Amino acid sequence: MSSIPLVFYPTQPIPQVDDRPPIVGSRVELQLLTTLTCNLKCTYCSISEGGVLGSQGKVTYSMEALDNFIRKHLDGYDVYVTFYGGEPTLNQPFIREVMTRYPNFRFQLQTNGTLLDNLPDNVLSRLSNILVSIDGGEKTTDGYRGRGIYRQVLKNLRETHERIGGTVTARMTWSNDAISFEEIDALTETFDYVYFQFVAGEAYTAEAVEGRKAVLSKLIERFFASTDHIYPIIPFMGAIRNKVMPKRAIELYDGKTQCRVSTHILNVMPDGKIYPCPDMMHLPEMLQGDLDGNWLRASPLQPHPNMPCHTCEAYSWCRGNCMKNLYLAYVKGDERYRKNVTDPICDLVRFMGQEIDRHRPVEWFASLPLAARKEITDCEVYEYVEIMP
Repeated sequence: MSSIPLVFYPTQPIPQVDDRPPIVGSRVELQLLTTLTCNLKCTYCSISEGGVLGSQGKVTYSMEALDNFIRKHLDGYDVYVTFYGGEPTLNQPFIREVMTRYPNFRFQLQTNGTLLDNLPDNVLSRLSNILVSIDGGEKTTDGYRGRGIYRQVLKNLRETHERIGGTVTARMTWSNDAISFEEIDALTETFDYVYFQFVAGEAYTAEAVEGRKAVLSKLIERFFASTDHIYPIIPFMGAIRNKVMPKRAIELYDGKTQCRVSTHILNVMPDGKIYPCPDMMHLPEMLQGDLDGNWLRASPLQPHPNMPCHTCEAYSWCRGNCMKNLYLAYVKGDERYRKNVTDPICDLVRFMGQEIDRHRPVEWFASLPLAARKEITDCEVYEYVEIMP
């Protein structure tokens, strides 16, 4: 499929507004979108915003252009590549070529899991983490993704799990208040970790928010019931890490958002255009670089005076949460989005922190065996997901 331009792109770098470096810290996540096509039609797909989904098929930039960009902008950094899409496994040759070309990089795959069994062992064994998109139990997942998808994904995981070099993480979009404690709890038996994220859509009536809070309370109670091992739910692990060791988030994220878009994630579209957030690749003001033009600027998605984060009780451990939601609500001034999406999600994050505090996380952490404490403080999956839901 040929590349279809969505907006006008400048051919020269946009001038820096200050002296911020394009990449903050010692690591960079190079998120390579192998294609913008997908074999599913999930009802809430955020990539579909602005006509992005399906607009570009295969990668059109050369490997030499990628070499030159990495040499100029990423030299000396700890680089980990996330293969993203669309459905990234639809472009296996590109995945294999990148892995072969950059043997010292770490690799992650974010996939819907339906084609996971088609990946060869030499790809599976090189993956430090696989994020598998799933929505809860069978009824919920199939309702959003299509009949039979849940069973197909679990079948593929059973066939491939032992051949995967790293961890497998459920990336669960918490799309409605009907998703139950039991559904999320069951995912912890199938996956190494569970990461849930509140859907960025208008799904937050007062009743729906209360329903999610009830499930959060059960999950958090279950989390703290374990004292010899970790209940592997990343948002709770990350929040407790930040509460017990608040400086860790500042060290890793320059004191900014937990989702990396302000500091060190580069989303490279198949045509080589670079954006900080994969949900905002349809907005021309978010253009951060161009692989073919070999230029890169600091992320335009930064904390802003209009964002109310610094006055929020959760800021010391949340560190800003989703910058897309905050940008649309408080910088672009979309009042409907603020009222129906951003503010309810922030309310849920605050509630999560309050529930964690009720269980005395500092004392609980002190009672853990060393291996469990290390998993809370140093879990590598923190680098691959947004941590905050």
